[in-house]
Amino acid sequence: MIFKKTLQENQSRTERESGEIETECILLSRITTRGELGETISRITLRYSPKDLQQMKRNFGIRIRDVSPGYRVQLEIKIAEHLAGTWQKINLMKQQGIFGTMHEPLTDRQKDFWNMVTTQCGSADTREDARLRFLKFLLAGFCMVVLNEPGHAVGTPFPGGDKVECIDGIYYCPVREKADDVDAALCPYCPALQTPEIGYLRPPLNASDHRKQEFIEHCHKFHNFNG
Repeated sequence: MIFKKTLQENQSRTERESGEIETECILLSRITTRGELGETISRITLRYSPKDLQQMKRNFGIRIRDVSPGYRVQLEIKIAEHLAGTWQKINLMKQQGIFGTMHEPLTDRQKDFWNMVTTQCGSADTREDARLRFLKFLLAGFCMVVLNEPGHAVGTPFPGGDKVECIDGIYYCPVREKADDVDAALCPYCPALQTPEIGYLRPPLNASDHRKQEFIEHCHKFHNFNG
């Protein structure tokens, strides 16, 4: 009887948390500019603490514990950097008042991101899972919509050795259109382009000598030119 009561109380708390997240997602979906969205995200993330970030890292480590050790270490390091870096960037931009200068309008697609978040967080098993899942999407939404950067940071590795890249100011992701075996929820909202197959990258325009040399070395490495 006590167990049943506890289970009902936990379920009630989870539903209440999901309801609060849904309310906030509705608010977020109605925002019309990048700056206002950044300001609102910063206010919501203030409810979280560095301990929450640490718990997210631990949860992620458990989730990928069965992948190869070398890849797992690379991924854990990059995800940890991304979470902490985004958190710090939000706080810094708020302190500097940068959000007040960002008046670019949001698209309907960007606003729809928060409807997806409502669904994802509503499927959480526990209140804590819903809280941390919402924080994950807040940080990702900040990167993709406010900063116009990929949901997975530049340098994030994927199986096979490919990584998220930035070439001449354009972001490329190796799984942007091939995300069958990864968390694809972010992909439809991510500003990154699909990484082109080797051989389809074009030489950089108006690039420095250093950038041109990088391109030549890239071609030599992957095409095995023999003179």
